[in-house]
Amino acid sequence: MSPALMKMWVSLAAMGFMFVSIISIYLSRYKLKGVFRVITALFAYALMIVSGIIIFLVVMSGPTGE
Repeated sequence: MSPALMKMWVSLAAMGFMFVSIISIYLSRYKLKGVFRVITALFAYALMIVSGIIIFLVVMSGPTGE
């Protein structure tokens, strides 16, 4: 697999993490109560931070030259 294709899949996974975190934040704010609310919010914000770091690394690594 070429480096460009690998970067595409990694960034697609990061976008998927962002989508899951948005849904989780919505659930934790409006649908859940108690300890599930806190656990879901922590999970969502952790995914958002991880996806942000991944996207930052993909963008800052520059073009692949292919």
